[in-house]
Amino acid sequence: MLSNLRTALLGRPLDPMKAETRHSLTLAAFLAWVGLGADGLSSSAYGPEEAFKALGPHTHFGLYLALATAVTVFIIAFAYNQVIELFPTGGGGYRIATVLLGPHAGLVSGAALVVDYVLTVAISIASGTDALFSMLPLGFQHWKLGTELALVLLLLWLNLRGVKESIRILLPIFLGFVATHALLIVYGIVAKASLIPALLPDTVMETAGLAQDTSWFFTLALLLKAYSLGGGTYTGIEAVSNNVNSLAEPRVRTGRATMFYMACSLAFTAGGIILLYLLWHAVPSAGQTLNAVAFRSILADLGLDGPAAAIALAATLAFEAGLLLVAANTGFLGGPAVLANMAADSWVPHQFRYLSSRLVTQNGVLLMGAAAAAVLLASGGRVGLLVVLYSINVFLTFSLSLLGLCRYWIRHRNESGWLRRLLLSMTGLLVTGSILVVTVLEKFGEGGWVTIVLTGLVVALCLAVRSHYRDTRARIQDVDKVFANQPLGPCLDAGALDPLLPTAVFIVGGSRGGGLHALLWVQRMFPGHFRNVVFLSARTVDAQAYGGEGEIERLRLSATRTLDDFVAFCRSHGIPATSRLGFGTDPVDTLTDMCRALSGEFPHAVFFTSRLVFKADNLFIRLLHNQAALAIQRRLHFDGLQMVILPMKI
Repeated sequence: MLSNLRTALLGRPLDPMKAETRHSLTLAAFLAWVGLGADGLSSSAYGPEEAFKALGPHTHFGLYLALATAVTVFIIAFAYNQVIELFPTGGGGYRIATVLLGPHAGLVSGAALVVDYVLTVAISIASGTDALFSMLPLGFQHWKLGTELALVLLLLWLNLRGVKESIRILLPIFLGFVATHALLIVYGIVAKASLIPALLPDTVMETAGLAQDTSWFFTLALLLKAYSLGGGTYTGIEAVSNNVNSLAEPRVRTGRATMFYMACSLAFTAGGIILLYLLWHAVPSAGQTLNAVAFRSILADLGLDGPAAAIALAATLAFEAGLLLVAANTGFLGGPAVLANMAADSWVPHQFRYLSSRLVTQNGVLLMGAAAAAVLLASGGRVGLLVVLYSINVFLTFSLSLLGLCRYWIRHRNESGWLRRLLLSMTGLLVTGSILVVTVLEKFGEGGWVTIVLTGLVVALCLAVRSHYRDTRARIQDVDKVFANQPLGPCLDAGALDPLLPTAVFIVGGSRGGGLHALLWVQRMFPGHFRNVVFLSARTVDAQAYGGEGEIERLRLSATRTLDDFVAFCRSHGIPATSRLGFGTDPVDTLTDMCRALSGEFPHAVFFTSRLVFKADNLFIRLLHNQAALAIQRRLHFDGLQMVILPMKI
């Protein structure tokens, strides 16, 4: 019943070993633009407004902001194209900081990205809910937080069903936003075209007048502050480089096309909205966003009034709120991908690499949902606070990535086009670094310190996790060294297996020491009893193995080599032996099924495996190490099959 319920909710399991499965999961550039570009595009709902408000009465400077915003989007996007080219298997800001700046720089970048993606979910849902509830009477406000938590659960469920499925469901919302906003921006600019020729000289005159009344330093500082406080506009640009592994082949070309779509749409929308504020003299109004103020004026100019204007405005704002929901989904796509890459480097528990039956990083998706719900509860869904928390980590990651690119091109000065790419990376670093510094200084006392503390706590936890894994790995290597010199026996013909004789089945992994420890222990405790030996291994098709072409085949070759070594050792000592190899996303399910099948072939089989035992066992250790042996033993026991777990103290 539970299996049927899980299938109904999450869909049928997918076979990761089928070539067509991966093809059906990968995203073409258009769908990637929807799934990964929505985060950047949705920031036009609040980023341009923050920048324009910071200008105060000097609204003519909005022309500079509009141009600077569009140019900045393309600078960051084109710089991040280099990340896609250098790291076509994904990882984005985390991977590039790790490889080009060192593991600890990568850790900081990864921790910042994880916190950022949690906040992506939280701020997008909170902002979208605010937009929806702004169209309702004030009496509905107390339902807002509950609605936000319900939306988190909705996105969590959609993403557990699969990445591509969640994107297709949200596609109409994305297209509705693009269509309505493109129409309003184009009409709004064309309708005020007569004002544009005088806009530039008026702006230059106001700039000179302000500089004369105050100073050029004050004038430039005002522009830099407004430009930096609009930094939320550029969030989400890195999402494509973080998820290159989910793109359709050829990945680099698909990634570049996706980035181009994102840059064009974001530059047009964000720059166009700032220009609308300027041309239509949008001023803040209680209970309304600047977008709503500008759009209402444009709809009135179109000849709409009364109910028609209200309906059109409501539809536009509803699509805006819907796009923020699509943007929240980006957190469920990018966050688990970053966690999977960090898990491969042992910064976070290895369980975050594991895929579910729908081939999504289930543990990462669950963590994103739980953390986002906690943030919404702690902040009360206040968008102003969440924006501050959100922006700092985004530009920290940008700056580390672009610093890594600068270092890379300085070291590769012999490559064609290195100077052009270095200048692009340096320009991007100057832009993102400046925004980061100004944002921290301006917003530190308004909640910016919370982001720094949260990211620091994540970094500290990651250091503790990696330290434990490093110590455990060193001890396992010591055990492997002890068994590395076990000599092969003199026997050249061990004979054929007899399935009717007692058979010892050893569940082994990649450690030679663990497998031989179990084999020699059984021979010592039951001398001459088992006449056949079968080595059983199941390799997990996790996010790392499924992330690149040829990775699964390399995993297969490595596992086959290990099993062949075990079989050769047994046969050289006169013991008939063979092996079985399986693949799956859940090692417990895969190994249990293999054991059940093998019991039919060898009816007198007894199953053995080793399990690491730590002197100081605690919850932290149990979270970091797989409890697969106990789970398999329990399942086989109910099937009437015997399994013995051999403790291996390290």
